[in-house]
Amino acid sequence: MITVFNRRELFSTYSMEAQAKVRDALCRFGIDYLVDTSSGMARNYGAGPIVIDRFGTDPLKTTQYRIFVRKKDYEKAAAAVQGKLEGN
Repeated sequence: MITVFNRRELFSTYSMEAQAKVRDALCRFGIDYLVDTSSGMARNYGAGPIVIDRFGTDPLKTTQYRIFVRKKDYEKAAAAVQGKLEGN
């Protein structure tokens, strides 16, 4: 289990495609990971479940994806993401 005490941030991006590539590389080598997301979107509570973006922001770049791995797996995970591991 990855917890706040045994994890290290491997990657952070606003790109859905980039985070998907990193997750794929980690899965390929059997490395456990945790994805934490935060959004710059504001919820319009008076009008129901509609989510609105802040003025002037690109709606495709409002969610930040932070990928964490176990500290003991960090070096292997970094190598996997950089394409330096062979196999699988």
